[in-house]
Amino acid sequence: METAEKELLYRRVSREIEALLEGETDTVARMAEVAAALHGAFGFWWTGFYRICGDQLVLGPFQGPVACLRIGFGKGVCGSSWARGETIIVPDVEQFPGHIACSAASRSEIVVPVFDAGAKIAAVLDIDSASLATFDGTDARFLEGIAAMIYA
Repeated sequence: METAEKELLYRRVSREIEALLEGETDTVARMAEVAAALHGAFGFWWTGFYRICGDQLVLGPFQGPVACLRIGFGKGVCGSSWARGETIIVPDVEQFPGHIACSAASRSEIVVPVFDAGAKIAAVLDIDSASLATFDGTDARFLEGIAAMIYA
């Protein structure tokens, strides 16, 4: 997908998500709507959240095939994003040291930290693609904005 087309789609989906979340206070419900909206709009392989519960990430609302239930701090792409406090884009998951393969069909990935109202990481938004090099800075920029809506 070309950058201009991708930006247009993200703008539309962002407005859609804002409308879906309006008035909803339950975080899990908000995550579910975001995962469904992104997954439906872009057709990603897997789209969902892992919530921080103690010293692990625990599977939250998602769209796609079954997934890993728990991920440790600093483990895989999701745990690394949590540990670093930053978005990680992986063009080829087989090249990421310690990648956790929940599905052999996943080829590229982006993980975005989700910060709560106190600016503490509360979850990560994880999106996998069945194609290599799907994600770039445009995805990171828009997904960081969408992740910020969870606790807004």
